[in-house]
Amino acid sequence: MKSLSDVQLLEALRDDDGMAFREVYQRYWKKMYLLALRKIDDRETVESIVQDVFLRLWERRGELQIENLEAYLVTSVKYICINHFKSALVHEKYLAHAFAEHSDSICTTEEQLNASELMHNIEARLRQFPEKSQTIFRLHRLENRTTKEIASQIRMPQRTVEHHLSLVVKALRSYLESYL
Repeated sequence: MKSLSDVQLLEALRDDDGMAFREVYQRYWKKMYLLALRKIDDRETVESIVQDVFLRLWERRGELQIENLEAYLVTSVKYICINHFKSALVHEKYLAHAFAEHSDSICTTEEQLNASELMHNIEARLRQFPEKSQTIFRLHRLENRTTKEIASQIRMPQRTVEHHLSLVVKALRSYLESYL
């Protein structure tokens, strides 16, 4: 497998060849790890990001149209790092808002930890959705954009945006019901 080009590895990967995936991973994991580590100074988070990139590659191997494997992997790492920062920022904003609005009701350390844990679990559940759905939810619920604005921004029909939004909201409600 080591002698195969990236193009040949991608063809084998599309045919569900586990050895081809192993070669892609061995060939690129360190570069992806170091790239993410330059952006995020947390080894555990970086390991998770790199793992996510390769997991998505394997899960979507049959549908992806990749011309340059290395560029695809680098871009994937960059976007996941960006999403990590956005998620952390949203989390911080939410906590700041929650604590400012409800400073009387959230006063103990235990309650603060519970609120932080809840937000972390919501973010984790949200990350299980496709990136489009995550983006739509964040734009609508956190940036207060209308579905019409979102539709024009991401070039998608408004009904599709509404559908993505309703699926995420319904799943989060169900998740929170069982969580709480």
